[in-house]
Amino acid sequence: MKNAGNAAWRIIAVSFLVSAFWIGGMATCTTADSPINVGTAEKSRPAVDLSTAISQVAEKAIPAVVHIEVTMSREVANPLLPFENDPFFRRFFGNPKMPPKYKQEMMGLGSGMIVDAQGHILTNYHVVGTASKIEVVMADGSRHTAKLVGTDPKTDLAVIKITAAGALPTVTFGDSDRLKVGEWVVAIGAPRGLDKTVTQGIISAKHRRGIMDPMSYEDFLQTDAPINPGNSGGPLLNLYGEVIGVNAVIASSSGGFEGIGFTIPGNMALHVTRALIAHGKVERGWLGVSIQNAPATGPRGAQVMDVVKGGPADRAGLKKSDIITRYDDKKITDSSELQNSVALTAAGQDMKLTILRDGRSQELTARIGRLEESTKLLGVAVKERIGGEFRALTAKEAEKYGMEKPQGVFISRLDPKGALAKAGLEVSDVVLAIGDEPIDGVETFVRLVNALPAGQEIPFTILDHRTGEIGLVGMTLR
Repeated sequence: MKNAGNAAWRIIAVSFLVSAFWIGGMATCTTADSPINVGTAEKSRPAVDLSTAISQVAEKAIPAVVHIEVTMSREVANPLLPFENDPFFRRFFGNPKMPPKYKQEMMGLGSGMIVDAQGHILTNYHVVGTASKIEVVMADGSRHTAKLVGTDPKTDLAVIKITAAGALPTVTFGDSDRLKVGEWVVAIGAPRGLDKTVTQGIISAKHRRGIMDPMSYEDFLQTDAPINPGNSGGPLLNLYGEVIGVNAVIASSSGGFEGIGFTIPGNMALHVTRALIAHGKVERGWLGVSIQNAPATGPRGAQVMDVVKGGPADRAGLKKSDIITRYDDKKITDSSELQNSVALTAAGQDMKLTILRDGRSQELTARIGRLEESTKLLGVAVKERIGGEFRALTAKEAEKYGMEKPQGVFISRLDPKGALAKAGLEVSDVVLAIGDEPIDGVETFVRLVNALPAGQEIPFTILDHRTGEIGLVGMTLR
């Protein structure tokens, strides 16, 4: 887990399990079958009466906020199996036939919000993404079985769907980009299973990044509105009763709320929701560069560290050391802002880039590619850089190594003169992590390797296929 600043804080996904805590763009898509309510322009709104605003928000939004109960099944090793042939054990229990594994069920709680009349519900991926059964409890107490429509782990969002007789209440989305630090906000959810709980606070900060997974698309709002385990997936609303965020995580040393909560911005959530309803997944744009924040001594922006040969940036004429200061009409202040902006762009769209090269400003045009198509191009660069070919583990291989699910990448081929072979690795070894970043698949591995600095030793976490032991191997890439 990452520490927040120098404090020994944990970042905790605010969904509550009975036995433990779960630790934890996109092309705009619309469908005629699934209209989602969006608020009116600010100029046409009436003034807010602060003495009654929060109660009015609660009255308006509570009917559309749901309590989610999930069941999660997993296989675990039988702890008594090693004693099966123990004479003492057999003396008292005979010779029972014990299975090597058994199924274990865990219960979890979260929140969600109904986004359209068809029964689509927006929540967090960490609430429902691995659930074997999903039950939704409405504000009126009625219960419905839900099915999973689509998930997007990179933003920790998911959409589920219920079928209910009669009209369903729905939330309305506001414009989270217009939020200002210090604005009053209201959170609604089911902390500790206490459904229809309303709390209030302010927007403490915007654009918080690097909170959870650095490979994800984060742009959190920070709030001091009290949220606790069970609030996950519930809405953060402005004083007009419009959703401006999806509550996701808290920074805490105790497991409870300590004044620092993080919320996925409503605009990002709205884009993801529409894409998941329309396609069941989110397609993201790809520029084909590795980037970092521009040096503090110069203008703000995203500095290009490397350009993928044959990728969109390469075709547009971007070069190493260029500093991207604007993406179309949006000012770029750091690398995360550019990453999120590109991800929000539909593949095939031409985007204007304003760059600084050798101190001079100039404009280029890049045709954005599809993120899924990038792995092949990046894989060629990885093969040359690290000296190997890789694939995902099969379920059978994961079981062999005692994994609950496949993780890491399997080395399928080695260049005898490459970095992996020189470090003593062999075909069939498994790369589990690079530095402190776990590998969840080939795509993540490829992107991490391409982002590694040249000439610097980096620890790789390796699973030895011969012994099953896990250890660290230092490698220096060119």
